[in-house]
Amino acid sequence: ETVDSIRKGVEFKGANLWILIFAIFMASLGLNVNSTAVIIGAMLISPLMGPIMGAGLGLAVYDFALFKRALLNLAIATAISLCVSTLYFAVSPLHEAQSELLARTSPTLWDVLIALFGGLAGVIGMTRQEKSNVIPGVAIATALMPPVCTAGFGLATGQWEFVGGALYLYAINCVFIALATVLGLRALGLPPHAFPNVTVARHVKRMLLAVAVTTALPSCYLAWQLVVAEVYTRDAQRWVKREFHFPSTQVANLTIDPRNGKITVSLVGTPLSGLQLQVLQQRLAQDLQGSHLQVYQAGDNKVDVGGLKTHLFNELYQATQGALQQKESQLFKAQAALKTYENEQQQQQAIAAEIH
Repeated sequence: ETVDSIRKGVEFKGANLWILIFAIFMASLGLNVNSTAVIIGAMLISPLMGPIMGAGLGLAVYDFALFKRALLNLAIATAISLCVSTLYFAVSPLHEAQSELLARTSPTLWDVLIALFGGLAGVIGMTRQEKSNVIPGVAIATALMPPVCTAGFGLATGQWEFVGGALYLYAINCVFIALATVLGLRALGLPPHAFPNVTVARHVKRMLLAVAVTTALPSCYLAWQLVVAEVYTRDAQRWVKREFHFPSTQVANLTIDPRNGKITVSLVGTPLSGLQLQVLQQRLAQDLQGSHLQVYQAGDNKVDVGGLKTHLFNELYQATQGALQQKESQLFKAQAALKTYENEQQQQQAIAAEIH
């Protein structure tokens, strides 16, 4: 039953093909208007998981005809997805890259782990007779459809960095879901479709290892860059908090560029003297080597007004949210007290009626 279920999901014809096309339009719309709910809906109905797990099944049981057919169907589905998403973004009046689009352009090692563990969960879910939400959960976690649509956005707008990053994330998901399927089905001991000799089995294992390593290596480098950037940002924030401690001068806005090692600070209050700025530059060179400090303050006609407005707006928003949450908490307590009082009144009335 497990094998039959996976085999049925390999084919793209009839309803599956139309579902794929509509899912592409849904995902493209969700990415275009930055709607997470629409993107999740597209991932749930997307049939792309079928041929990927089919390719894993073919390698697990040495059914190379199934493996080739699954790869062909996956290539066709990917080409259709790219064409449809590119067509949509080409005619869409919205060409600004939203956060949901940007999130699919920089895959890292964590995306590899998500695809691997998600694929393992999917294999276990396919072997269960009872219905569960494992497969939909895997579809949401691994996100096969959005990267393809992000690549379509890159093609439609001529932004090739979007195309490369999104297709790489898509390749990571495909490779490691298929690899997880192979590992899971081998562990379950499914009978092989054919009995290959030792040479063929060794060749398949080497091919799987080579593909997995080749796919994962760039993500390891990107993950390392991400970690280095996060560490630099944290150290820079601590340095600014420690060094810019003046009684009549406050930091209004802080911008950190980890890639170029640039720290930009906007100050309000009494301007710092040239000597103070020079001392700060020297301390920065000692504490964070290779970094450059840019200070904007009143009187030098270089105050970052936009950053200052953003910072003040964020502080105002956070303060408003805090006050709103406090009021909601007080309202909740008052409603609970009122409900308790009403319950007591009802109990007293019932007791009085019973005594009467």
